Amino acid sequence: MPKPGGTVSGAQLFAIRGAHVTTQRFEYGGINHLALVCSDMARTVEFYSGVLGMPLIKTIDLPGDLGQHFFFDCGGDDSLAFFWFPDAPPAVPGVSAPAARPDQGSLTSAISSMNHVAFSVPEDRIDAYRERLLELGVDCTEVANHDDSEAGISAELHDGVFVRSIYFQDPDGILLEFACWTRVLDERDVRHAPRHAVDVAAI
Repeated sequence: MPKPGGTVSGAQLFAIRGAHVTTQRFEYGGINHLALVCSDMARTVEFYSGVLGMPLIKTIDLPGDLGQHFFFDCGGDDSLAFFWFPDAPPAVPGVSAPAARPDQGSLTSAISSMNHVAFSVPEDRIDAYRERLLELGVDCTEVANHDDSEAGISAELHDGVFVRSIYFQDPDGILLEFACWTRVLDERDVRHAPRHAVDVAAI
């Protein structure tokens, strides 16, 4: 385990991946919930429960007519939550979230924004899930094969692909993803030094 002030090594992380992550500081069991903001709660419930099939598990009317806060079960003891605020400012594509899907435009969004949400799905069903999304009227990308090539993506599935994914958007334009790991990650997958903002400024 890391010393106080240190980090968890790749070997420590991969040894416990998929279980509770326990360090000297905290014990993590995954994401309890991720809270986003929608423009219409009824439309959001129809999409996430009616179209994607996520059970609505908790509803809250916020005090003082502030709005609503609803929770959906997205599997794995994790929840996706939404706030609805009647006076919320409108979304700003390219700032509050990517302006489009990765195959249609830039993936960039602002600092502190929520760029996209990826839901874990079975590897052997991801191709069928793309067809199911299309049947449900949800426009989506082809299945993307992410690898470590310079382009970061491959047209074909091969041994170097580490995750496959499908991108689509909800009624508010929030970027969503169905993703599945295709191999076990190991220390070779942690090989890039994190960059500082000054590194970019110096280029």
